[in-house]
Amino acid sequence: MPIPWLQLVDAALGVANFARGRKAPEPSIEAGQQIDAASRAPAGLEARLAGVVVAALKEAFDRDSRRLELEREQLVAERQRAERLLRLELHRQAGDREIGRLRLLAGVAGTAWIGSLLLLSRVSSGGIPARVTLGFGWLLLLGAIAASFTAQSRVAAVTDALASGDDDRRSIGSGAAGAFALWLMMCGLMLVGLAALLS
Repeated sequence: MPIPWLQLVDAALGVANFARGRKAPEPSIEAGQQIDAASRAPAGLEARLAGVVVAALKEAFDRDSRRLELEREQLVAERQRAERLLRLELHRQAGDREIGRLRLLAGVAGTAWIGSLLLLSRVSSGGIPARVTLGFGWLLLLGAIAASFTAQSRVAAVTDALASGDDDRRSIGSGAAGAFALWLMMCGLMLVGLAALLS
């Protein structure tokens, strides 16, 4: 008959458990103390780990906030640079328009002066008043050309000053020379026409 080894081992384990069960009150106190000590040790470890995690998160948030602040400053700087470039482009276009207007005035005055030379033979046969009137008309037309060139140089200087960033509050304009160029040309044309009528 075979020996029931499994049943024998099971019976031995049952006796051992019964023997241990009789001594249960004293070891349970020790086990509870061991459990408390074991639970306290991980609690300290958990607190330290939590502190490390919090410090790491705080450092990450600080780094992210610094990065966001730098990005915000870069965006502000890029926006200001774009606004300045737009202002410079608008000033340049205004300067180009003003110089074009002044060149047109100079061209009309020059054409009127050259056209009035054709009247010279007719006016010279006229009288002294016609010649004097034609002479003053020529002076005014030449003055209009000179005033136009002066105004063009002023506009170019203001445009260059604005492009170099010296003074951003100056406005582009031809000033008094530009206004004089127009009035001198108009008066010169009127005197040339008067001279043609007097001859």
